[in-house]
Amino acid sequence: MFNSINDKMNRLLIVSNRLPINIVKRENQLFFKPSAGGVSKGLDTYSKSVKSIWIGWPGIVSENIKDKKKSIVKNLRSKNFHPVFLSKGEVEKFYYGFCNKTVWPLFHYFPQYTTYDDKLWEGYKKVNEHYRDTIIDLIAPGDNIWINDYQLMLLPKLIREKIPEATIGFFLHIPFPSFEIFRLLPWRKEILQGLLGADLAGFHTYDYVRNYLNSVHRLFGYESALGQITMDDRIIKADAFPMGIDFDEFSSAILKSEIQRESEKIRRRIGERKIILSVDRLDYTKGIPQRLEAFNLFLDNNPNYKEKVTLILVAVPSRTGVSEYRILKKQLDELVGRINGKHGTIGWTPIWYINRFLPYERLVALYNIADIALLTPLRDGMNLISKEFIATKSDSKAVLILSEMAGASKDLGEAIIVNPNNRVEVAEAIEKALSMSDEEQIERLKTMQERLQHYNVNRWANDFMDNLSNQRRIQKKFLSRYLDSERKFKLIEDYKKSSNRLLFLSSDGSLIPFKEKPEKAIPNQEILNLIEKIANQPKNEVVIISGRDRKWLEKWFGDKNVNLVAEHGIWIKYKNEKWEIIEPLKNDWKQQIKPLLELYKDRTPGALIEEKDFSLVWHYRQADPELASVRSRELKDLLFHMTSHTPHRIGVFEGNKIIEIKSIDINKGRAVAKWISKKKWDFMIAIGDDLTDEDLFNETPPFCYSLKVGNAPSKAKFYTESPRSIKSLLQELA
Repeated sequence: MFNSINDKMNRLLIVSNRLPINIVKRENQLFFKPSAGGVSKGLDTYSKSVKSIWIGWPGIVSENIKDKKKSIVKNLRSKNFHPVFLSKGEVEKFYYGFCNKTVWPLFHYFPQYTTYDDKLWEGYKKVNEHYRDTIIDLIAPGDNIWINDYQLMLLPKLIREKIPEATIGFFLHIPFPSFEIFRLLPWRKEILQGLLGADLAGFHTYDYVRNYLNSVHRLFGYESALGQITMDDRIIKADAFPMGIDFDEFSSAILKSEIQRESEKIRRRIGERKIILSVDRLDYTKGIPQRLEAFNLFLDNNPNYKEKVTLILVAVPSRTGVSEYRILKKQLDELVGRINGKHGTIGWTPIWYINRFLPYERLVALYNIADIALLTPLRDGMNLISKEFIATKSDSKAVLILSEMAGASKDLGEAIIVNPNNRVEVAEAIEKALSMSDEEQIERLKTMQERLQHYNVNRWANDFMDNLSNQRRIQKKFLSRYLDSERKFKLIEDYKKSSNRLLFLSSDGSLIPFKEKPEKAIPNQEILNLIEKIANQPKNEVVIISGRDRKWLEKWFGDKNVNLVAEHGIWIKYKNEKWEIIEPLKNDWKQQIKPLLELYKDRTPGALIEEKDFSLVWHYRQADPELASVRSRELKDLLFHMTSHTPHRIGVFEGNKIIEIKSIDINKGRAVAKWISKKKWDFMIAIGDDLTDEDLFNETPPFCYSLKVGNAPSKAKFYTESPRSIKSLLQELA
């Protein structure tokens, strides 16, 4: 599976849609130019500090380089880059299609611009598969894989399917939307399954992490705690890592002679006027029209600033082949013309509009001389421009006006934070920035600069990679207790050699997969036949343990040669004997508790109540996960309060999407102790999946093979992933 070349060991494989080098063809000649963008620049800075190879598309379609692919590969490999070649049709469906017509608008909360097209989706899948094949050809043992951004959300799972032991990190550089937006995507489950292939999923803010975890929970039911997602066979993590910049580069760049010359040139053109700088890609998510309307309102409300301020608006062309962007360009041209015509005078143009790509030197020069940066995107994953602007102000004063919808607003709280849709608020923010005292400007700047200098791009990347390594250690710790083929073989050998065997088998979740409706969770005939075959072996004593009531157990296992434990240990039935209660119990407390459960059943659509002889159970598997999470916490708190003030010894217990109220003196461990002490056993196995099974595991002796179905924290010796694996084991024992 892995390439065995030694010099490829222990590398970082950085994977992104584009390489940091862009190939341009002119008159049959190829030119290699740096790619634009803060993310590309930031990752490039980090890649040079580690042993890495960067995998991505070089920006030119295969049809234009038919006879030059080998030389391109050789050239790029000398720079530690490796290309993924894409045809014109693939780029159209993948990049200009699904990425920019489906994912980009939807994840930025513009569903009205979102296209749902099966052909574009197929193109997206195909290109992700190309990347997978390239990675599989390059990867070697010990390599880590770091996949970046929304173009490659299927890739983690695609790699995981081919290389299960791979170490995979994924970082999303755009927002992850709320579930109400994300659920609009027809391929929402496939996208999430792709992301769940990563050991670590990184996002810029905790808001995005929360949205991701919420979508995972609501679509797949996977629970999470402190960002750790517990799946059937793996534990993965989601966390926030706000991307930084190369602070020292930007802070020192203003000292370079070419940037100082550029700054002087711009200053001569503007004169002594205050400069407000606005820099963005030309994109409908950036809120540029709303920003211009706010600037127009500012000029209307503050005539005293006439001829004293200039807005330099840089709108770098982007995705010119997409109709929405052509419409936006026309809108901006007209809006700039209207505002300049309304407020301009001879010798003063309120808005200096630049609609082209700016080289690095000119961009930094603009940062350097600007008094205010006005950055008000309607939605933005991070917005590194705001951080670059702050970094260039190490020896001067300035004010940052920043949208609360940008991820950077969480890092740069000392900026003037605004709602980009509120023209009045933005206009007032411009007036406040222009009138802010030098002392306040310097104080705000200093605090933000210290933070950015501390958490720079290398710190960001190292933080992500450290968390990825830690997550792999957690995975390995889990795998160290996983019932792999070797441990399973040892278990079966011990079973065959033994003479007195005791088997404790939990029902729901172990023998029977969970269902949304509890009444549909029943053992199939294959499982019943296996239980019967195992129970009929003379050396075996089988105990079926369940939280279910006596009637249910009797219905499905009553005719088998097994012992039964119902209601988590309240009722016991030895083979061919009658049910007996473990000790006298009262149930008159139920009349006090049941009305509360009824109230919360009514307040939580999909919830239901199960009444047993000596317990009450509130089920919420069918309820909306988000609502159920809130309601279950409320109910649990109320139940704890009620039960702590009652003379009855009853307690509140949590299970898999249930809350159960029962006697605190009864548990599965106490029930199984009766069989454990019955005789001298030379083989014992205990299988369970629930919190209530921890009492069972706790009671078993050290030689017992205790198996936890799922990978939640447990006292069991070993983990196994699902009821399917239990069925496979029982087939071996039968």
